[in-house]
Amino acid sequence: MEHHYNVTQKLISSHLESGTMQPGAEIKLRIDHILQQDATGTMVMLELEAMGIRRVKAECAVQYVDHNLLQADYKNADDHRFLETAAARFGYWFSRPGNGISHVVHMERFGAPGKTMIGSDSHTCSAGCLGMLAMGTGGLDITLAVTGRPYCITMPVVAGVKLTGRLPDWVSAKDVILEMLRRFDVTGGRGKIYEYHGDGVATLSAWDRLVIANMGAELGATTTVFPSDERTREFLAAQGRENVWRELTADPDAVYDEEIEIDLAELEPLIACPVSPGNVVPVSQVEGTPISQVVIGSSANPGLRDFWIVGRIVCDQTLPPSVSLDINPSSRQILENMSALGVIGDLVAAGARLHQTGCMGCIGMGQAPASGSISLRTMPRNFPGRSGTDDDQVYLCSPETGAASALSGVITDPRRLAENRRLTYPRWREPVPTIINTRMLIPPPASGRKTVLVKGPNIKSLPEFPALPDSFEGPVILKAGDNISTDEILKAGATVLPLRSNIEEISKYAYSVLDDAYYEKALRARESQGGHIVTAGENFAQGSSREHAALAPRYLGEQAVIAKSYARIGRQNLINFGIVPFEFSDPADYDALAENDVLVLSNLRAAMAPGTPLSARRLSDGRTFSLRSPFSERERRILLAGGIINFLKKEPKAV
Repeated sequence: MEHHYNVTQKLISSHLESGTMQPGAEIKLRIDHILQQDATGTMVMLELEAMGIRRVKAECAVQYVDHNLLQADYKNADDHRFLETAAARFGYWFSRPGNGISHVVHMERFGAPGKTMIGSDSHTCSAGCLGMLAMGTGGLDITLAVTGRPYCITMPVVAGVKLTGRLPDWVSAKDVILEMLRRFDVTGGRGKIYEYHGDGVATLSAWDRLVIANMGAELGATTTVFPSDERTREFLAAQGRENVWRELTADPDAVYDEEIEIDLAELEPLIACPVSPGNVVPVSQVEGTPISQVVIGSSANPGLRDFWIVGRIVCDQTLPPSVSLDINPSSRQILENMSALGVIGDLVAAGARLHQTGCMGCIGMGQAPASGSISLRTMPRNFPGRSGTDDDQVYLCSPETGAASALSGVITDPRRLAENRRLTYPRWREPVPTIINTRMLIPPPASGRKTVLVKGPNIKSLPEFPALPDSFEGPVILKAGDNISTDEILKAGATVLPLRSNIEEISKYAYSVLDDAYYEKALRARESQGGHIVTAGENFAQGSSREHAALAPRYLGEQAVIAKSYARIGRQNLINFGIVPFEFSDPADYDALAENDVLVLSNLRAAMAPGTPLSARRLSDGRTFSLRSPFSERERRILLAGGIINFLKKEPKAV
């Protein structure tokens, strides 16, 4: 039978180990590449040690250090040393601190069309810019893939995004993904893969495509896919890796489950207002709002062009004293190219501040804005407090909008530069040749068996958890709203992230953004009743893939979450650590439950079977609330065991 596949279907079919490509069916995929960053990879390495793994089985595995670069004390430096020894022990490439953001370096040095990849970072989907099937996931899923097991997901709907036309002056790739967020918000992509096609795709460089693919995570999408075409070949040739290029495009008569169309020529500068990437409006609508900071960089706008155009806009200008223009170079290689092109000189002369190569301000690792002030950022997320300032007001925008606003001291539509300053839109051309820098990439040794894992005093073993009980009685100690992010469940930043390898300590910050008394309430419930329950609205646990947002509450006794719906990675992380992610059968029941209600769940183990009715009974009045438990057979068995680690000990060949 002849198939007429789109690019996504070609990628999946060539890696499909079991299941069918029918939306909603569980499929298992062979994984080629593994990406880990330090904020989540430390726990993966501890899990590999606990499981007795000797060597990674993936074709390419890389451990990056890009998040926790701020060495305010020994913790981050100790973890860097531990990760370097763990990479050697288990057979990973090691990208040293300061080498760059994982998604950028992987694109430059390892990415290849036609490959699959999972990463312990939600923005792993960035690699879709090269014609890869790349997905963010939790650390335990990474651990399984490292051992050679397939990756299990629900087959998504493939939504085709047809691009036509060409972007006008002062509008760039960031405005394309902001247009998608304006249309579909942070929940519109759940259960979907967005595949971009159409004549407009050829007008976008590989770096432009990364900008769009990166923030597919903010749509809630499983991933984003672009074709591998002549623009992909150009990029790989510039990186000295043209040998890995292969053409990968949709068949002429390929179809999509859904169709979306964007005329690039009709787009205007857009901006995401606080406190969600989906709160998008035209820049002209908020023009004139005073600002105190502009941050350029991150995995959402990492290309050399993005820094160059800001440099050209502010060249020979002086920034107002009320504005800090902060520059986060995205890779050591891009920093070197910025220097060669004179970009650093232009930026520094105008008054910009140059920061360390890495994620930095994007994850709240420095560059926190002043209290009560507005920060414009080219970053992917503006969840409350993510910047490191509790009352932050972060807007997400393009480099053009950021540069124009930095010059004026207020939010400014960059088209005003042509009108008021008579500035011609700078025309970018990729430098030939591109400077290539691989000096901070350490290849894996032939054997790592004799490598000793160096652990500092902050690195603690993973706690053990019991199997799912047959019945449970516990209080609802937190009632959360819609679109709660993992940043709100377990905040990022320079205070909390260094504790990622110490679950007892990091758990003290669980849900603190939502309720600073959660920790004490959880401890009391764990001591008196064995645990607690959390209820939530739509799209619970969106955003970052950090499994600590499940692991820390589990350590504190979180037995179940009852929500209207879940984000994909967040739901899987709950299952992986043995927290049952129930859904309300009737979403209206969410309103009827209150904090401090004590719920009784009986015959839990039997009720996990497909089709078995399940309800929670409120102890105070006997009212019952019907629950849904839409788990696959594999997920059910993991939950019964109390999480993946327990499950593997019982059924090592089953996952």
